[in-house]
Amino acid sequence: MEEKKRKFAVPHTFVILLAVVILVAILSFIMPAGVYDRIQDPNTGRTIVDVTSFHFVENQPVGPWGILKAIPTAMADASSIIFFVLILGGSFTIIEKTGAVNTGMSAAIERLKGHDNIIIPLIMFLMSILGFTIGAAEEVVVFVPIAIMLARGFGYDDVVGVAMVSTGAAVGFSGGMLNPFTTGVAQGIAELPLYSGMGFRIAGYIIFYLIAVWHVMKYANKVKADPKNSVLYGVDRGGSEVKQEDFGEFSTRHKLVLLGFVVGLVVMIYGVMEHDWYITEIAAVFLGSGIICGAIGGLGPSKMATAFIEGAKGILFGALVVGVARTILIVLQQGVILDSIIYFIAKALETLPTQVTAIGMFIANSVINFFIPSGSGQAATMVPIMAPLADVLNITRQTAVLAVTYGDAFSNQIIPTSGALMAVIAMANIPYDKWLKFNWKLVAWWSVAGIVLIGIADTIKLGPF
Repeated sequence: MEEKKRKFAVPHTFVILLAVVILVAILSFIMPAGVYDRIQDPNTGRTIVDVTSFHFVENQPVGPWGILKAIPTAMADASSIIFFVLILGGSFTIIEKTGAVNTGMSAAIERLKGHDNIIIPLIMFLMSILGFTIGAAEEVVVFVPIAIMLARGFGYDDVVGVAMVSTGAAVGFSGGMLNPFTTGVAQGIAELPLYSGMGFRIAGYIIFYLIAVWHVMKYANKVKADPKNSVLYGVDRGGSEVKQEDFGEFSTRHKLVLLGFVVGLVVMIYGVMEHDWYITEIAAVFLGSGIICGAIGGLGPSKMATAFIEGAKGILFGALVVGVARTILIVLQQGVILDSIIYFIAKALETLPTQVTAIGMFIANSVINFFIPSGSGQAATMVPIMAPLADVLNITRQTAVLAVTYGDAFSNQIIPTSGALMAVIAMANIPYDKWLKFNWKLVAWWSVAGIVLIGIADTIKLGPF
């Protein structure tokens, strides 16, 4: 009897991440360790890289024991995001247990039947506004459960729900018209007028939006035609695959619960925009919102506590993935090779022909984004290097800033070191490898569009205004 050929099985998410950690640790034995000095910009007060200060230091390779220690260190380092995800999962489950979300979503789906094709573009546009105004990333996690239920109601899968929210926000973040974390910081360091080059960025935003909507709708329609086309088909997700059904009457109590939830969203957006709230404050708002909505919905304290634990338990795996992914950055820092990677990439750019250097800047920043997934952190690290390099090579600083911001933004939709991405897919309980399978083509298309736009910016010598 002929033995059946074994099919290739994608490794567990933890295995993939730990393999990357081990590769980075091996790199710490091979690559020379080096550091840039950090100085405070007297004009803005920001800590930036002194581009002339790079120097090699004694190697500090990370061995097996170092890798093991790096994991709990990374968990502690990412604790704010880990607990943010757990609190949101628990709080939303309290609201869900009141029945308001299910009955409200059923009512909304009934009213919107026949208008399926406008739902995805509309929600992605609304999310993109948050992306280009407040640089929303982790903040959009709160919208994920609602978007998933909406997607299910129209016959799509959970990936479509997440994409409407996460990819929608990423469109605005990438366009970066008013993004304070990328465009704002980068232009400030490059000594450009704040939010200059707006017209060019708007054109880029429109292109990224159209590509993203096309990508998500193409996938959504394939899933609707045949659920087997879903990247999640056959994946055991611990009871996450809930089908739309009749949840009963959408009562006045349910409406009041959802009103309480909306008030929480408004408070969150106001706090982020006016008071620079971040993860701690947002988690606090939704913990309070969950308790208040649970009380309005008639849940007692014990039922709320049980629901909270159930919700947190359901996304524990995803929350832990956030911490394991952070281990990559911790090993890079402990091995003192992060700055060395930046230095060698910058030196390589200097050897490129002038005509392709601007595009090389974008590619270099896309690579660096894997190691520094923070928008403001990457801007503060790379712009002090890219701006003087642009001056020498007759590339405008506006083009260099564009290369940095695009390089930071696109790959955030697939890299495992992005805390925002890992938080979003954790909330939806979607395995990382499945999300990567769905979204890598979008990042490729965005990158092609970004390269074309940067090429145009370099050709027309995009200026400060």
